[in-house]
Amino acid sequence: MFYDAYLSIVQFIELGGDVLYLIAAVTFLMWTLIFERFWFFRSEHKNVVREATQKWESRTERRSWSAHAIREGLISDAADRITGSLPLIQTCVMLCPLLGLLGTVTGMITVFDAMATMGGNARSMASGVSQATIPTMSGMIASLSGVLGATLIKRRVDRDVGMFEDHLTFDH
Repeated sequence: MFYDAYLSIVQFIELGGDVLYLIAAVTFLMWTLIFERFWFFRSEHKNVVREATQKWESRTERRSWSAHAIREGLISDAADRITGSLPLIQTCVMLCPLLGLLGTVTGMITVFDAMATMGGNARSMASGVSQATIPTMSGMIASLSGVLGATLIKRRVDRDVGMFEDHLTFDH
């Protein structure tokens, strides 16, 4: 069973060309980072908010300019920790279709090379056409799968940072 799946993946990569390895690596990185953010929200997120809230609540004075600056610093630090690798996840989402286009270009080069060396032989051009279409499809599918995770994380980050900012009040 696993051997059949492995053979199918190897055949798919052979059809699509070497760019598929790069798309697979970026997709693996993207989903690793997405799962890391979900794990963060389930385990570490409360500690980040608790630590920053305790720092703010331990202050006796909260109305001066320096208190406002400290509050903004606490919010900024917590927002950075809550956001984490979201920008890298979004970069991976945007990179996957571009890598698919790179595969399209390399596949078309294979088609043109086959046309130049073997004339208009359809059989020789078929492998280049598959090298041109499979990476595009793979890049789009990888990107679409990451859009869901990135959107869920972005919504959670925006909501939690907003709630945290509202939670740090200036009154005692």
